[in-house]
Amino acid sequence: MTAGKLGVGLIGAHTWAEKAHLPAYAAHDRVELVAICDIDESRARAMAGKFGAKRIYTDAKKLLADPDVQMVDVCTPTHTHLPLSLAAIAAGRHVLSEKPLHTQAAPAFDAARKADARGVRTKLGFTFRYSPAIRQIKQWIDDGTLGDIFHIHGFEQNSQWLDPQVPLRQISPDMDRGKLIPSSIIGYGSHLIDLMRWLGGEFGSVAATMKNFIPERIVRGEPGLQRIPVEDGTVALVEYQNGAQGVLQTSYIAVGNYPGVEIRVYGSKAAAVARLISEFGIAEKLHFATADAVEFKEVEIASAALPPGTTLNTPWPELYYRNLVRFFVDEILEGRPQECTFNDGAKSQEIVDAIIKAHRERRWVDVAGVAA
Repeated sequence: MTAGKLGVGLIGAHTWAEKAHLPAYAAHDRVELVAICDIDESRARAMAGKFGAKRIYTDAKKLLADPDVQMVDVCTPTHTHLPLSLAAIAAGRHVLSEKPLHTQAAPAFDAARKADARGVRTKLGFTFRYSPAIRQIKQWIDDGTLGDIFHIHGFEQNSQWLDPQVPLRQISPDMDRGKLIPSSIIGYGSHLIDLMRWLGGEFGSVAATMKNFIPERIVRGEPGLQRIPVEDGTVALVEYQNGAQGVLQTSYIAVGNYPGVEIRVYGSKAAAVARLISEFGIAEKLHFATADAVEFKEVEIASAALPPGTTLNTPWPELYYRNLVRFFVDEILEGRPQECTFNDGAKSQEIVDAIIKAHRERRWVDVAGVAA
């Protein structure tokens, strides 16, 4: 290993790795991309050649045993996140996992405890915490610019699977297709919940409605249209522990472009709206209004808030992941306080679990203790 650099090994070398993770490592001057692992050797070899990895593996155990790998990036299908992350923790490696860490909160909390006990750092791939616009809103909340927070509205909605002919991915083969299958709320809502919790504080209680709008779809790896009751839209009400109110909507059948994230925060002094939606070549926009000047005005995002070498014209997966990787690498190498850890992922999943329970039982559900 080169002195002062972090040795990284990535597991899972397909589209999201190519668009987001790997460009972030290639752009960071304190990262040495040691290895890429994928069960498809040709894919691993192609990505290693493109991004400069030294070695390739087809067996994750061999990557974990590589002495030059100090941090492991788990960029694989959802059901593999937890076992691979646990293996990385057991091997004494820092670990970044794509979200969700698990589709239930209790195993995610357990993984967070194991990482702390092993003395390794963790980060969950909540991409949108690393939007410059979102981080500016967080600063305005923390420094009092917005005043006391009354309302937080969060939306993550795009039309990725509005067309039933677009193959739905990441449906576990053992999934019970006789009842509503939570999907949008897990894969998309978890991002939104993390943002709303990071900005507003801990959730107290939730009420929710979940629905399957498109009953037949193409499922990747299966022939023809499949009748599958996958949840493709959820709306939830939130009561924060501090008294603030929240509204949350997640959908991947709502007309609009990627990533489709919008956060609105209303306080006693001012309000801010961040739209993380790729439109007309721009990745995001930020608007701000005050109690005595209520018309929202666009706020220019300073170049200093962007990862080095990027602009707001940089494709959003690379833009946000460059920031995420930059923060995690600096946390590890410089001993900075951890942010967006496995524990945060577990808390997000706990809220997801409460939303699912609230829908099924048609009532308000307290978040605390749902994971027990």
